[in-house]
Amino acid sequence: MGEPGDIATLLRIMARLRDPDGGCPWDLEQDFSSIAPYTIEEAYEVADAIDRGDLADLKDELGDLLLQVVFHAQMASERGAFDFADVVAAISGKMLRRHPHVFGDAQADSAGQVLANWEQIKQRERADAGNADTSALAGIARGLPEWQRALKLQKRAARTGFEWPDTAPVLDKLREEIDEVQAELDAGGDPARLEDELGDVLFVCANLARHAGVDVGSALRRANHKFERRFRAMETLAATRGQTMSGLTLAQQEALWQAVKRDERDAAR
Repeated sequence: MGEPGDIATLLRIMARLRDPDGGCPWDLEQDFSSIAPYTIEEAYEVADAIDRGDLADLKDELGDLLLQVVFHAQMASERGAFDFADVVAAISGKMLRRHPHVFGDAQADSAGQVLANWEQIKQRERADAGNADTSALAGIARGLPEWQRALKLQKRAARTGFEWPDTAPVLDKLREEIDEVQAELDAGGDPARLEDELGDVLFVCANLARHAGVDVGSALRRANHKFERRFRAMETLAATRGQTMSGLTLAQQEALWQAVKRDERDAAR
């Protein structure tokens, strides 16, 4: 098939997998919609490898993510829409256009100025493409994970000056939203209203993280990892006592949780 490190080899492998004459039945059944969830999953696995500092795994996960790009390009090529070379040409052209301070005569003395120029260029590109949406929020993809879309909406709005000056008013707003959730629960907890109020809490939490300089995705991954680590330790501790988690009361389970937390603190000293 060619040299393993050659992108052309990967393209030939993907084309062979999609070949109706002897290709892979599973690959042949796929379309853009069925592959999209895998694309998102592979992107998260890249982020997970980075979060763990595992460069060997990062290499593998980046390969998996690249395969997703190749898969989509192959399916598009079969339809006569575009191919992998077109994808490369498109992103190369975009990078050249959006870095005039590197490849042209524009000036950008800070990362902030680079981002400001980037947004101006994107707005011109949308206008040139005939997009009549001139909102500061234009172009934010609806297919993003909602927490990520929340951050993008907040950042775009902030560029117009619609922004809290620091974390203090954000915390005040968070307390206000939590009080509204409590009021709704006290009133009986209408599902639609609870969804609305809890959505406000999550949106403000994302804004608080942004103001504090904390990456929401990384923070949530860390919280998930912490919960998983502690729960597994609870299961182990229960097993050493001849118990199972499902056989314990909530109070007993809470005691295990606190014991695991104490063990973590002691180990960290």
